[in-house]
Amino acid sequence: MLTRVEKAQQKWGGSHTVIDKWLNERQELIVLYCKMAGFSPYDKKDHALPEPEQIQSFCQILMDYLSAGHFEVYDDIAKACESKGLESQQLANTIYPRISSTTDIALDFNDKYAEVDKEDLLAEFDNDLSVLGETLEARFELEDELIDNLFSNHTD
Repeated sequence: MLTRVEKAQQKWGGSHTVIDKWLNERQELIVLYCKMAGFSPYDKKDHALPEPEQIQSFCQILMDYLSAGHFEVYDDIAKACESKGLESQQLANTIYPRISSTTDIALDFNDKYAEVDKEDLLAEFDNDLSVLGETLEARFELEDELIDNLFSNHTD
């Protein structure tokens, strides 16, 4: 996931301020995800669950990322796709519903874990985090396809 965002930043970085900010948020989200999951170099020594503050911070970044996508980036891309022609608009119309389906999973995760405290058992946390990771990976791929189509094939 982190390699994907680095490639995206190299490819589209500097082309649009909103997209730059969004990709930076994506990177921050991925780093926090890796820390919570205990991926290298953030291996969890005792295999304990993350601290509630870490989960809450992750959920906040997740919501910021989703909101930026839906209320800033996608609107800009949709407008650009409309002006670039039917092919661009059709791609956007195909991809947006698939991206939206990933939003539901992320929102469910947030609803379940944004308000956790130390006393919560979180028996399903590892599985839910894994499902969220797969969902985010699919979402990032769709978002990158949309951005790539716009910048590679349809820029003036």
